[in-house]
Amino acid sequence: MTVQIVAVLGTGVVGTHEPVITADDLGLTRGDGIFDATRVLTDADGHSVVEHLDRHLMRLARSAQAMELPAPDVDGIAALVAEALAAWTTPGEAALKIVHTRGLEHAATLKASTLLTITETEPGLRRPLAVATLARGYASDTFADAPWLLGGAKLLSYAVHTSARREAARRGADDALFVSSDGYALEAPTSSLLWVVDGAVRTTPTGATGILGSVTVEILKEWARDEGVRFESALIRPADLYAVSGAWLASSVRGVCPITTLDGAALPTSEVWTDRLASAAGF
Repeated sequence: MTVQIVAVLGTGVVGTHEPVITADDLGLTRGDGIFDATRVLTDADGHSVVEHLDRHLMRLARSAQAMELPAPDVDGIAALVAEALAAWTTPGEAALKIVHTRGLEHAATLKASTLLTITETEPGLRRPLAVATLARGYASDTFADAPWLLGGAKLLSYAVHTSARREAARRGADDALFVSSDGYALEAPTSSLLWVVDGAVRTTPTGATGILGSVTVEILKEWARDEGVRFESALIRPADLYAVSGAWLASSVRGVCPITTLDGAALPTSEVWTDRLASAAGF
């Protein structure tokens, strides 16, 4: 049975099966909310560390601003995380998920609702992945002049993402890679795309693409700067990934995982680069 802790801002840690959201909450009825997630590491003595919490809270605040949501109480959330961690003693890895919604639709005054969970997970790995490309349905520059499309915000509305992963599984793959209508690779449903070519690490750009800014990518950029490794943002067509030194899907929870096949055809892999990137990201 999966171990989990639930905590609500303004209430504290509650029973895992206690109701914590009402049927009128816009996050539930409209997907009108945001979230962020990161990894929790707990040693054998029960001491826990949340990785890069400040960065994830900053991204949560940016998502709220894009959504025109009430600003999240960052200090209150940090205190709630500490309270939840004090009750968390399961050794190994877990995922911290922070959810922030617009609140009750028919209340006299809208008041945001914030809660979090800590859930036991499998260890973040460098597990090889078979990936299938799937059409995303929009061009690579769709979000340039359309802020109302909420590009770069980490929205609760993940139905398309989970649908894409189910379709990838039907195709015999572990995950999906979204492709724009003008033919460029974008990102995976819950991970960023990285590849190495000519000794440079590259990743798909944010901004006009609508791609979520990745905390893991930020960390790798800083590592690259310190190590004198070129780190660049660029667009790439899926067919061109067959000519790179290696390609990876990366996230704060899953780790940095090499893509070994794309649409059933083998991609080049590099154990050296996998080790370098995964270690730099803390996996």
